[in-house]
Amino acid sequence: MARKPRVWYPGATYHVMCRGNRRQEIFRSDKDRRVYLRKLLWAMKSHRCKILSYCLMPNHVHLQVETTDVPLWKMMKQLNMTYAIYFNKKYDYVGYLFQDRYKAELLETDASILAVSRYIHLNPVAAKMVASPSDYSWSSYMVYLENKQDPLVSTERILACFFGDSRTQYKTYIERLLYKEENGGSDP
Repeated sequence: MARKPRVWYPGATYHVMCRGNRRQEIFRSDKDRRVYLRKLLWAMKSHRCKILSYCLMPNHVHLQVETTDVPLWKMMKQLNMTYAIYFNKKYDYVGYLFQDRYKAELLETDASILAVSRYIHLNPVAAKMVASPSDYSWSSYMVYLENKQDPLVSTERILACFFGDSRTQYKTYIERLLYKEENGGSDP
């Protein structure tokens, strides 16, 4: 049975998730993560898209990708293929690295784009790997908090949803859920 084609149009934004085959680790070292991020940067530039947020978990990856005039599948094919070749060669692994094809949810509103960015940045906290998203080195969260350029992450679209000190407001938006959980669901 043929796969249903993904919805795509120029400027479409997606929440992309790639999981390791049989839920196995796709990153075994920090070097693996750095290689993945280099390959992501290369794929992003090659296919003229923007990465709004990302998080590299041990056995899966979350990306928030805004396309331009090139369909998402082209970037993802290059990224997943080149990283799988690197991983298989390094670890003498044979077979598929990723489980199925990547999942991609179309995000059509600013509210859904913000919610997915929060979900991505809170993923290591939800997995109980860290207490705060700022403690996790392998996500784009700190790019949003610090006022410095990162060639991989485009913060403009998400920060434009806030007025005034957008970085502080974004931090409050993300971490407010953590405060609610610590205080039994009530706001400060």
